[in-house]
Amino acid sequence: MSAVALPASVPVPAQARSAPYRVMPGFNLSLGFTIFYLTLIVLIPLSAVFLKTFTMSWEGFWSAVSSERVVASYRLTFGAALIGAFVNVIFGGVVAWVLVRYNFPGKRLVDALVDLPFALPTAVAGITLTALYSSNGWFGRFIEGVLGIKVAFTPIGVVIALTFIGLPFVVRTVQPVLEDAERELEEAAASLGASALQTFIRVVFPTILPSLMTGFALAFARATGEYGSVIFIAGNMPMVSEITPLFIITKLEQYDYAGATAIAVVMLVVSFFLLLAINLLQAWARGKGGKK
Repeated sequence: MSAVALPASVPVPAQARSAPYRVMPGFNLSLGFTIFYLTLIVLIPLSAVFLKTFTMSWEGFWSAVSSERVVASYRLTFGAALIGAFVNVIFGGVVAWVLVRYNFPGKRLVDALVDLPFALPTAVAGITLTALYSSNGWFGRFIEGVLGIKVAFTPIGVVIALTFIGLPFVVRTVQPVLEDAERELEEAAASLGASALQTFIRVVFPTILPSLMTGFALAFARATGEYGSVIFIAGNMPMVSEITPLFIITKLEQYDYAGATAIAVVMLVVSFFLLLAINLLQAWARGKGGKK
């Protein structure tokens, strides 16, 4: 029996016309699976950290997180992470610009080298950086002998390690935005008499600002929890070059699980509010760019 074709004049219901074709299941099922997965992977482990901390008294908690040695590790960890992320925003943006806007011999090799900190084990990165920047290393011999600046086993070494592991986040965040940017706007600005600096500030920079802030947030978040690439070059000197993740490991080795989770809670809360502030600034930048 052949199918009967409807005449062209027969109206199609509005619901049938507007109903989109969805490959994935419905919204309720997808949302439920998403919440379940996030709860299993993220919320339960984080809640376990808080629950373990709640077994301590307030005096014990405050004593664990506010000792002079722990506060010094906070300053080094968050300060070095912020400095490393800021350095990566500047030079990572330059690297992304060069990779997108210029063609040169070995471009694909340079593009592949950007991802090296992703693939390289962090312990290997730490040993390599220590060998390069130690007093008898290739770079350290010159920096310390000529400039008189000691890099390895100092906070400077920590900043270098955190900058190394955070660079790919900025480059890979900014690079696709530059590739999709409309070159016609830059050409229009140049035809109207704008200089290269004015074109960059008024046209290019507002376009890549949200991606720069996203890369900054990712690099900062990665740096605050870094351990393997830092412990070798830091030297782990108390009050000088001891990072907070190492202090947490030390607490765990001493079977002080509550003290370790208390310090972890402080890092988690501070990192959350810093990332929240960065995300709000990013949303503001996107909104401002959209209005323009």
